[in-house]
Amino acid sequence: MAKVKTCYVCTDCGSDFPKWAGQCGDCGVWNTLIEFSPDRGMPAARKGGSGYAGESKTVTTMAEVSVEDAERTPTGLLELDRVLGGGLVNGSVVLIGGDPGIGKSTILLQTMTFLGASATALYITGEESLQQVAMRARRLGLPQDKMKIMSETVVENILATAVKERPAVMVIDSIQTVYSDALSSAPGGVSQVRECAAALVRYAKQSGTALFLVGHVTKEGALAGPRVLEHMVDSVLYFEGEQDSRFRIIRAVKNRFGAVNEIGVFAMTDRGLKEVSNPSAIFLSRYEHPVPGSVVMVTRDGTRPLLVEVQALVDDSQMGNPRRVAVGLDQNRLAMLLAVLNRHGGVATMGMDVFLNVVGGVKVIETGSDMAVLVAVMSSLRNLALDNHLIVFGEVGLSGEIRPVPNGQERLKEAVKHGFTRAVVPTANAPKEAIKGMEVVGVSWLSEALEAVI
Repeated sequence: MAKVKTCYVCTDCGSDFPKWAGQCGDCGVWNTLIEFSPDRGMPAARKGGSGYAGESKTVTTMAEVSVEDAERTPTGLLELDRVLGGGLVNGSVVLIGGDPGIGKSTILLQTMTFLGASATALYITGEESLQQVAMRARRLGLPQDKMKIMSETVVENILATAVKERPAVMVIDSIQTVYSDALSSAPGGVSQVRECAAALVRYAKQSGTALFLVGHVTKEGALAGPRVLEHMVDSVLYFEGEQDSRFRIIRAVKNRFGAVNEIGVFAMTDRGLKEVSNPSAIFLSRYEHPVPGSVVMVTRDGTRPLLVEVQALVDDSQMGNPRRVAVGLDQNRLAMLLAVLNRHGGVATMGMDVFLNVVGGVKVIETGSDMAVLVAVMSSLRNLALDNHLIVFGEVGLSGEIRPVPNGQERLKEAVKHGFTRAVVPTANAPKEAIKGMEVVGVSWLSEALEAVI
């Protein structure tokens, strides 16, 4: 009897090794190698006259390749179309991940009912029964007579049904529940997820069917299964949002047909997810009277400018090591900016706790928030309330210089739309022509910026 060959596969990156080890040699993560028995081996290739297997293929130059604009299909949700790059592309594979109960199945059900009105839409559920999906559609008030639905977890049966029905759009909810009879491992394992996803992606590319894959996430928030899953698909979307908040954000971290880091904002209601066309309004808290430690900045998430409020609280520390806490911003960058504020702005925070928060749960990852952070800290420390109609943005260097940020004109136009009348920005971002209703002050150094806001 032939000996069964085994190997060990990393659940984080998908690399395989001949023997077990405590740490993956490729990604460096500990305790992620699990035993895997390959059921199908690749047959030994016959070498040709050249000494290598296979046959020579024709090559061409890039200039000879005919390129056509990808035809896009609207999904019925403008915010989702924005994240996808303008709509759904035929033959594309989109992977959607997010915490349990965040709204992944809800938004796909809304999308499929809209697309089912003009094309064949097939919704395949492996986690819920058909009755549960129908009850959700009835609760959301969605039409139920056009979209086709099936409960199945065997990938061979799914592909056979797809070949028969020939859907234009198909949803697999979720990829972790799908398994292949050709593999002996349990559903959700590295080998099952990798092989099933590869088979579904291959079908989508050959048939032109647009495919949505729902993916589970780990407790750290990353997509469960092998990392190679994200490489196989065309787009990776993450559903973000706090469980106690009604707002949800879809962020594109990979998109072969559009810009990455694009976001779409939704509000969860009893009728499903509703689009938020003006997200800046939900992230702003317009006070009746100016409040110390609060300043509004214009950040840019993807291609969209957003107005968000940055709050700072500076207080005497009761411990020997003062705390530096940042929510929505990089904590290491906060420590660096406080050192710049002390050296070049003359505002010392030694011996004081500094707490920083971006209102609304927004995560700001760009450097355009530097000046807003320092202005908010100074305002709280001196108990100085700033003008309610003031906005600031700009990057601060280690020598105290104010550096420009991309798309300054679009940020100022967004601020004008929301009634802001004064802006302190980098000199290079100041417009050459005056903006009606907006006083723009250009600054080049941190000391100038602090004087301008006061």
